[in-house]
Amino acid sequence: MRELVLKAENISKYYRLGLIGSSSLKQDLQNLFVKSRDGLTVEDPQHIWALKDVDFELHAGEVIGIVGRNGSGKSTLLKILSRIARPTTGSVRWKGKISSLLEIGTGFHAELTGRENIFLNGQILGLSNAEVKTRFDEIVAFSGIERFLDTPVKRYSSGMYVRLAFSVAAHLRSDILIIDEVLAVGDIEFQLKCIAKMKEISRLDGKAILFVSHDMQTIRNLCTTGIYLEKGRIKLIGDPPKAIAGYLNLDTQLSKHTYSSPHEAPGNSYIKIKRAELENSTIIHFEFWYTAEGNENLSIGIMLYNDLGQCVFDLASAPTRMENGLIKGACTLPENFLNEGQYVLSIAFIGDQSKLLFDFADCLNFNVQDNGKNLRWYGKRVGIVRPEFPIQLLNIDRDGAI
Repeated sequence: MRELVLKAENISKYYRLGLIGSSSLKQDLQNLFVKSRDGLTVEDPQHIWALKDVDFELHAGEVIGIVGRNGSGKSTLLKILSRIARPTTGSVRWKGKISSLLEIGTGFHAELTGRENIFLNGQILGLSNAEVKTRFDEIVAFSGIERFLDTPVKRYSSGMYVRLAFSVAAHLRSDILIIDEVLAVGDIEFQLKCIAKMKEISRLDGKAILFVSHDMQTIRNLCTTGIYLEKGRIKLIGDPPKAIAGYLNLDTQLSKHTYSSPHEAPGNSYIKIKRAELENSTIIHFEFWYTAEGNENLSIGIMLYNDLGQCVFDLASAPTRMENGLIKGACTLPENFLNEGQYVLSIAFIGDQSKLLFDFADCLNFNVQDNGKNLRWYGKRVGIVRPEFPIQLLNIDRDGAI
């Protein structure tokens, strides 16, 4: 059995919205904790649970991918595990050294050079200068910023900073590596290089990794365990594909929304959804109540994502002047266009080509199955789409005539 290196037990984090300290100590303490009847801290408009009762374990050689929408508590959890923030309740126990790569600028001193920051991070991890020197050349080579090594990092671009920061975190002797979405700042080539390095240090060196990303394909390919966070709570922990399916709301089919009046419909002062429906996985129907402030043009955006979070297409209607009231629309997808798999659809309403009026995100999801026309084709066809473009074959005789 693999060695347990980190254990989070009932982690919760409670925030007061706004500033603390602008009033008396008594008022701050009264505002910080709002008591419910059972004595537990509860939310009110001025307070929020960023995390609630988060409980999991991390073992040596394990790579845990954390997925969830913005505001689900992913970054807060990583800050607590990195000891940047303290939990309101619960505890974190770990074994060994922890390296974190969370936000641009975290962990480096802006006035120091890249070279000096490498040694500074080594000292923070408890390594001697001699130990850092044995890894120094490898760190610099991986980062690819040799020319700027003696330049203060405050003059680095965000991409250069991430290159050096990841190289330091991955090559120094940490037992646990914690990485947020910050890797997305780097170029594609370096991202792939980082993913390959994380696979190497987890499988060969036995390092444990916690990884947050919105790239579902990376989560699926890199991670051994997936955690799906929603509103500060763990909704699902298990195989990465299951966590991804939960995050993308693919565990159940959702092919229709209907609302009888604007009062109960999702939306805002501009848009209220009356109906959104997918018919036979090909026809998208939608109706909505529209209230414009002025004479702005209206566009409809339809975005489709597969179960890896990859955008299949992003359609937009031509900007059109519409009268206030109930509007009906539809979009038809070509038959047999989508490959077999699960999909999530979002509808966005845009004013004057730049103002987002309302985003009906992840409103419909559906499954596409093989149409049976390729019975002799072995397995699922590759690619996101499976178009049926005509392919012509002609017999040509030896003289070149048809």
